Amino acid sequence: MFLSILYLLLAIKQNVWCFVAAFFSTLIYTIIFFDASLLMDSFLNAYYLLMAIYGWYSWKYSNIKENKELKISSFGIKANIKIVILLSILSLILGFYMQNYTSADFAYLDTFTTVFAIYSTYLLTKKIIENWIYWIVIDTVSIYIYLNKEFYLTAILFAIYTILAIVAFTNWKSEYEKTN
Repeated sequence: MFLSILYLLLAIKQNVWCFVAAFFSTLIYTIIFFDASLLMDSFLNAYYLLMAIYGWYSWKYSNIKENKELKISSFGIKANIKIVILLSILSLILGFYMQNYTSADFAYLDTFTTVFAIYSTYLLTKKIIENWIYWIVIDTVSIYIYLNKEFYLTAILFAIYTILAIVAFTNWKSEYEKTN
């Protein structure tokens, strides 16, 4: 939990070291979720391991030629509506598979949070402001799943994540408005 919270606090401040904390916290959660038959969550955390490496690189080296820091940007409402529709359809298809062909618990919800989290993690590595809005929804749904699986500390962690995502969105939005 400590590493997960540290990750978010550092991400809010746009500190590249957030990805080191992310790497180790997700390694632990990959194992925990696999053992609990939350297969999509386990897969998601394995993905986070890779994205922690990519995020480090993206934040640290993406504008190295121009000697500039990666800036917060936005995709806009139309692009996000299209992405939500596309990811929802993908979630339904994968959720059907998980429900009917695996031992996964909460197959549709777990798949929904996984699909959207994959996309949101990518947005974070590119400093796209909407990532925080997606995380607020993802984390809220995850709280429900973890309470039902009796992962009470993880549910508390995701409640903290939700609050921090709101803080992050507010901070990033303020900075985005200043630079645009």
